[in-house]
Amino acid sequence: MEELIVIGGGLAGCEAAWQAANRGVSVYLYEMRPVKETGAHVSSYLAELVCSNSLGSNIPDRAPGLLKEELRKLNSLLIKCADDTAVPAGGALAVDREEFAKQATKAIENHPKINVYRKEFQKIPQMPSIIASGPLTSDSLSGAIGELTGDKPLY
Repeated sequence: MEELIVIGGGLAGCEAAWQAANRGVSVYLYEMRPVKETGAHVSSYLAELVCSNSLGSNIPDRAPGLLKEELRKLNSLLIKCADDTAVPAGGALAVDREEFAKQATKAIENHPKINVYRKEFQKIPQMPSIIASGPLTSDSLSGAIGELTGDKPLY
């Protein structure tokens, strides 16, 4: 695969774009904010955490901590950003939310294989794509997904 569209600049979309780009794929990452707001986000940064600043346990003998260790070994952008912006939280990995999002945004925007487009994607692309728009997907993209899946609910 030479090119990939990623729809959604949240955690999943940013990590998918990063991993694909690091494997030589030209990535077109679409994020609708700030052109179209969600009501939950407060900035235009990519990978913005909108709820808690905790990413869960960081203890390696627990499932979430083990997963984080595996992600570190796989050169996960978001785990690196989390480690770099960590704040004290006992055995959990918690971050300074604004610094985390700033660092992730800078890394994505500066990657030579990733092009970021700030616009709403309203239809299902006809080329290899990852739809990582999450629970705050726009109505138009949700409608397009519904047409493709027969209006079955997505979770």
